[in-house]
Parts: sequence; C-alpha cells; structure tokens
Amino acid sequence: MSRTRTALLAAMALVAGATGTAFAVVPGDAGAAAVPCTVDYQVQNQWDTGFTASVKVTNNGAAKSSWAVKWSYAGNQKVTNFWNAKVTQSGANVTAANEAYNGALATGGSATFGFQGTYSGSNAVPATFTLDGVTCNVDSGGPTDPPTDPPTDPPAGSRVDNPYSGAKVYVNPEWSAKAAAEPGGSRIADQPTGVWLDRTAAINGVNGGMGLRDHLDEALRQKGSGELVVQLVIYNLPGRDCAALASNGELGPTEIDKYKTDYIDPIKTILADPKYASLRIVTTVEIDSLPNLVTNVSPRATATPNCDVMKANGNYVKGVGYALNKLGDVPNVYNYVDAGHHGWLGWDDNFGASAEMFKQAATAEGATVADVHGFIANTANYSTLKEDHFSINDTVAGKSVRESKWVSWNRYVDELSYAQALREKLVSLGFDSKIGMLIDTSRNGWGGANRPTGPGATTSVDTYVDGGRYDRRFNTGNWCNQMGAGLGERPKAAPEPGIDAYVWMKPPGESDGASKAIDNDEGKGFDRMCDPTYTGNPRNDNNMSGALPDAPISGHWFSAQFQELMKNAYPPLS
Repeated sequence: MSRTRTALLAAMALVAGATGTAFAVVPGDAGAAAVPCTVDYQVQNQWDTGFTASVKVTNNGAAKSSWAVKWSYAGNQKVTNFWNAKVTQSGANVTAANEAYNGALATGGSATFGFQGTYSGSNAVPATFTLDGVTCNVDSGGPTDPPTDPPTDPPAGSRVDNPYSGAKVYVNPEWSAKAAAEPGGSRIADQPTGVWLDRTAAINGVNGGMGLRDHLDEALRQKGSGELVVQLVIYNLPGRDCAALASNGELGPTEIDKYKTDYIDPIKTILADPKYASLRIVTTVEIDSLPNLVTNVSPRATATPNCDVMKANGNYVKGVGYALNKLGDVPNVYNYVDAGHHGWLGWDDNFGASAEMFKQAATAEGATVADVHGFIANTANYSTLKEDHFSINDTVAGKSVRESKWVSWNRYVDELSYAQALREKLVSLGFDSKIGMLIDTSRNGWGGANRPTGPGATTSVDTYVDGGRYDRRFNTGNWCNQMGAGLGERPKAAPEPGIDAYVWMKPPGESDGASKAIDNDEGKGFDRMCDPTYTGNPRNDNNMSGALPDAPISGHWFSAQFQELMKNAYPPLS
C-alpha cells in the first residue's frame, strides 16, 4: 500500500472517530459510501524562511457552483502569494475561495490551487480542513513527497497590483561596492539598481562576477521576512540596438533560436526555481528595440539599414513575444516592456504607432497582454521627469510651445506626462486597465548650478522654453553619457497616478558607450553619438552629441560620469 493511501486511511479513521461516522473509506472504493470531501495538502518545496504548497480538494457531496476551503495554522505561517484560488488570511485562519473560472465542483470532482508562504520555526501541516463548513478527510506531505498534480502556474491576477508597494528593492552588491569606493559615493551606495543580463554569459556571471542565481540568493538574504523586488534587465535580442552601435549585442540578426534556447529559456528555468518564489521579480524587457521598428525604418530620414533588416525578419517582435510568454509563466515575475521616452516617441506619428507595435509583440510567440504587467519609460535615458516652468499648452509671442525648437511639435515635454498618456493609450488597445508604468530616474535630475529657477524670457517661444527647461541637452535625441546630467528622484513606489515606481534601472556610473573605438569581446561597437566632437545626425536634428569625453565601453564603470551625476543630483544629495 502506498504512503499516500496509508496516510489517507489513517486520517479518515481519525476523522470518523471524531465525528461519529461509522465507516472510513477512500473515494472510489467499490461499494463504499463516499466521505463528504478530502483535502490533499502537499508542501512541495521548503527553504529557511518560506515554502510553496499545493492543495487538492475533492468534493464527494452534491455538485457545487462555488466553494471555500478553510484551515488554521498552529505556527506563524503567512500566505504571501497564491494561484487558482483567492486566498485570505486573518491571524492563523486561512480561507481559499474559488476563482470565477473554477467554481464548478461536480460530485467526485476536484480543484487544485497553490500558494507560497513564509514561516519561522516549524512548518506543521494544518490538522483540519473544511469545505463549505464541512470537515474533510486529510492527506498531507512534506517537501520530499511527490505532488499529486504537477505545479500549476497562477493566472496573472494572482500577482499583486504593484510589486513595489510595501516592498524593499534589491541593492546590487557589485554596483554598491563601486559606488561606495567613489569619493562621496556612500551617500547613494545603498540605492537599488537594475541587474543587466546583457549577454548569455551574464546568466552565470562574467569574469568571476555574480550570476543570476548569485543575485537571487543575495536577494533572499536581503529580503528577510518582508517583501523584496529584484529588478532584471532582459537585453540580448538578435541584432540588438539596430539604430546605434555602442550597445550592439552578441547575437546576429537571424539568431532568434539562440536567443530563445541559450538566453531566455535558462533565465526562465532559474526564475522558476521554487527557492525564489517569495521574491517579486521585475523584468525590463528589451530596451530600445520595438520603438526602432517605428522610428528608424524606411522611408523615414532616420532609417538605418540594420533596423530595416530587423523589421523585415520580425525577430524583435518574436524575441520580445517569446520573452514575455516564457517569463510571464513564472508566477512571481512582473514583465515591464520598454517604451522609449517622450523625446523619442512623443510625436503624433510615433506615439500611436509605437503603442500598436507593443501590442503586436505582446501577442506574438504565444504571449498575451496578460503577460505584460506594465511598461517602463526613460530606461537608461536623461529625459526630465517633470518640467515645471513651461507646459505644452503655453503660448508665447503668438506661438505655441510646440513650435519651439526644443519641443519641435512634440505632444509631451517630460516623462511623467508621456508615461501617463501612454498608459491610457495602451489600455485603449486592450492592455489590462491595471497596468502600471515605471520611470527610470537614475540620470534625469538635471540639478546643480545650471538648474533654472523660473521660466525663460518671453522674448520668443525659444527663449521662454530654453531659459526654463531643466533638461540641458542640446537635443532630446542625445542619449550617450550626457554632460551636466544629475541623479534624479530616488527610487520610490507609487509616486503618481498610474506610476508603479520611480526606479534606477540604469546603474549610475555605468557608461552608455565608448568615446572612441575600443576593442572588446562583448560585441559592442563605437557610436559617434558617444564622441564629444560629433556634430550629429537626423535623429538629433544635427546637434552636437553632448557626450562626456574619455568614456569606456557600455556597461563599464565611468568614474567621471558618476561624480558628475552626484554633483548635479536633484533632489540634491545631503
């Protein structure tokens, strides 16, 4: 007789004695009257402070159109996440009620749901379960027992609405050490930043550095008994960064299969390890990819041959869809798709077309809009969070602000207004009404001595805008190691309506690209937009690049930039 069957018979015998029932049977035994219900509670995985469990309830009474299973813990277990049921807890008492899609429970039918939880000390299995107030017979098992059913991925609804609410955010110890080693860097060394998986080797760690599992293990240590967000940047598409060279990647334009099997699949395997089920894992999915298929393809003047190739072969759309599909299967992963920034996509002919491109990718390769928890704006960019001294509705000397050389007919003058408007547009296209936006504020503070304190002169619309704007770039199209930039708002949850968080997804002090050609084994080229002597191209209206000199290749530590970011921080550093 199997261990499960033995335990079930023993449990039923105990229940029979307690309730006066004259018989104990296993459902399905020929000729035997059925017990009201049975519950199979299995602790599938358990670690120092947490566990995952699967619960199977079988109804042996009249058919039900809805159901609720209740139990009480003897210890301090707390349910933190759940799927295939709505789970609530009051003290030690837990109630798991059906979702809308699994309320029907026929006679002899079963429903399975799961959850993750925390504990300290012992993690004893509850002694008693009820189904709609009727005591059930019980089977239970620990983490060494094989589950009776394969683990079930939760629907998107089991995730919390905003992963940043009530949670700490992971501090990357490698970045923190570099920041702390800089003069004055200890003031921000404890800030959370993104972990960039910018090549396949980064999954296991590069040059003796931390790999993905190392970061997740450290995140569990930092988490303690509370909630913690880990921020990952998924960034390795085939033909990556088709409109630039500084951040080109290791995969050629046609290597979509390698992207799937060598990059995304291993990341999913690690993230799906139940050991990490208590973490809230936020992914920023493939920055600067999909917008290129709108703005930098023929017949536009800003087109590049590489972007034409990537639009024709569809591998950006396929890659993003595949990543969303696979990573979205992991119950505690929150996918945020990169959405460029207002100085890229804010124009009428870019805004709607980009939103539709995001929808196309979110429904490719098996993905659905439910795999998208939100979008992120301004990743690794410099666009001001909010311009206070002028608005898109202002008129000066008979001209709209939109006619100024700086705004150049854009609909938006800052990232907050752009992100909130884009969110509304995406919801109108079928994304969930609860999607949230992230804004990368790591380098958009624009403080220091050059920060304007009021509007510019009203001599002309250009003097008005240029004198009052915080963003001191030559053009919003400038993106590489910008002179005069400063740290922006510190990471913060739910700062504005529709905004899940301000984040530092780009770690301050990491270069955007080399100022001159530098040989490297990372597949990264030299982009003239990182050259301080470059006079520009159509993508920045032929302005100077505004880049700092003597920069290393992208992702490498750039001390001079780090110092400038601290000097020009807004809010200022104390």
